[in-house]
Amino acid sequence: MLNTVVTGDPTDQPPLVIAHGLFGSARNWGVLAKRLSAARQVIAVDMRNHGASPWAAGHAYPNLADDLAEVIAAHGGRADVLGHSMGGKAAMVLALTRPARVARLIVADIAPLGYGHSQTPLIEAMQAVDLSQVENRRDADEQLAGHVAEAPVRAFLLQSLDLKGAAPRWMLNLDALKAEMDRIIGFPEIDGRFDGPALFLAGALSDYVTDDARPAIRALFPRAELEQVPGAGHWLHAEKPRETEAAVTAFLDRHPAD
Repeated sequence: MLNTVVTGDPTDQPPLVIAHGLFGSARNWGVLAKRLSAARQVIAVDMRNHGASPWAAGHAYPNLADDLAEVIAAHGGRADVLGHSMGGKAAMVLALTRPARVARLIVADIAPLGYGHSQTPLIEAMQAVDLSQVENRRDADEQLAGHVAEAPVRAFLLQSLDLKGAAPRWMLNLDALKAEMDRIIGFPEIDGRFDGPALFLAGALSDYVTDDARPAIRALFPRAELEQVPGAGHWLHAEKPRETEAAVTAFLDRHPAD
């Protein structure tokens, strides 16, 4: 089963399962998980091929949805699910194929569409780092800088560099993620529909969820509410954590779990 980070004790509310995006981990959501755990138990996961979770060759969204369903089954059988980017697509597939598992759905800055933004160059940048020459994070950052100009992007990627073992290693299955990139940036054809409450929360400065995405969202999630976090880009939970928390909490309060 996926590695999980559980915050808070069970309450009369369904637990909230958080699924991170590509190259992320459960700990990326630690601040928000702690805040949201005041009213419910929060279960942040490391998705497969990320963090401390198992590695596998397959990384298609039905695979990821199966993983989330297994976590939910181990925590009562039904949960609210919040997914960001890749995790948002996995959460959508879960809701569409196993609606009984999902009480309320929150999708952060992604739509049920295929995208053209391959992240293969970032994978190749990480693969190009000579880990035998890395003693600390600064060493790795200096090497990454030759391939990735943006310091915030490098800092994010370096969160997945494990320096605690006998030798440095990436806590990402880079080979599998590279091989499965077309599936990661795509979205599978699914006949299902999720009729429960759904919030599509986008960063106002992001271009991941545009007006063109609304028909696809409405077709699969007829009760979808579309909102934006002002001043936030794609990483809305990191850029505007309090505003993201407020939007998530308000949505859950508007739609009591049945």
